[in-house]
Amino acid sequence: MAVEKVSSTEARSRLNALLADVERTGKTVIITNHGRDVALLVPANPAPRQFGQLPSLSVPTDFDGPLPDAELVRWEAGEPS
Repeated sequence: MAVEKVSSTEARSRLNALLADVERTGKTVIITNHGRDVALLVPANPAPRQFGQLPSLSVPTDFDGPLPDAELVRWEAGEPS
């Protein structure tokens, strides 16, 4: 996901629009001062991850985490789940 960068001057003049975009899209905005990254504007309540084109299917945050040891042993042995 692309991160938008805005200057502090632009952020000040567009704050309400930036807040609405962050809330609606879940994207992070980096606020810069004289070309230096100084702050992040991130959603307070991130939207749950969605799977492809199935908007009603939510993906848990640990979806791509490691398998539990017992499950990993069964997987490597080729056992059905």
